[in-house]
Amino acid sequence: MEIREQVMDTGRCRMAWLEAGAGWPVILLHAFPLTAEMWRPQLERVPAGSRFIAPHLRGFGGSVFLPAEGGSPMSSADSRRPPSGGSELTIDDYADDVAALMDCLEIESATIGGLSMGGYVTLALYRRSAERFTAMILADTKSEPDTAEGLEGRIRMRARLAAGGARAVADQMLPTLVAESSRADTPDAGTQVRTMIEGSSPGAIDAAIGALMGRPDATPGLARISCGTLVVVGEHDEVTPVADAESLHRAIPRSTLAVIPRAGHLSSIEQPAAFSKVLDDFLLSHL
Repeated sequence: MEIREQVMDTGRCRMAWLEAGAGWPVILLHAFPLTAEMWRPQLERVPAGSRFIAPHLRGFGGSVFLPAEGGSPMSSADSRRPPSGGSELTIDDYADDVAALMDCLEIESATIGGLSMGGYVTLALYRRSAERFTAMILADTKSEPDTAEGLEGRIRMRARLAAGGARAVADQMLPTLVAESSRADTPDAGTQVRTMIEGSSPGAIDAAIGALMGRPDATPGLARISCGTLVVVGEHDEVTPVADAESLHRAIPRSTLAVIPRAGHLSSIEQPAAFSKVLDDFLLSHL
């Protein structure tokens, strides 16, 4: 399957994305602090009749990060700059960027979903533009905001980032992102994840941390999700465990729950064939 690398000025920012296939659009949003490259296994096997579109969220991959107060644009390739403070972006900003890309591509509605932070952005986009969803995918994510302990952890991560850059963040996160059980099945998963994290600019990572810390509680809106929804979680996910996915499944009326065996938090990378099978079956049921 040919994977096409695209870039476009949406009027909000310069968005870059990967896409493959042709047909009904399926928009896949990546985890923190990764890039759209995490969806490459799914892009390599797009089912017939689907067009997979995987944007790099603002600041990551080839998408441009724009500071709020007149600073110069910064792409994720510019890793020499220090963190910018993290106050520039919100989860809603990322959601609006996705909506702007859909407008530029003349996509009125699509199946939209994401993993981890991509799931938070998906829920924010639904809250703002429910009419744009024909179906939803929520993978290894949750609806609740950070707990007090979670906020403290993000503050420590921000300090680690300032002191040691993206590599220090990768060192901290990798043990919880990739499950031990999946390493024999996909031995290069950890290397792929580290490459994506270390390739991201400290400014983009820091801004995303701020957005994650300030995200609203999406739980009250779950019962109002009217489209078919696929909830996916890795069996050994330590970040957003199976219990979080079960809560989403109970709260969303037309949802289906799939647990990916031998996967951790990054189930689409750790067990790509199993994840793609679950995704393909869901898409087929919503043609």
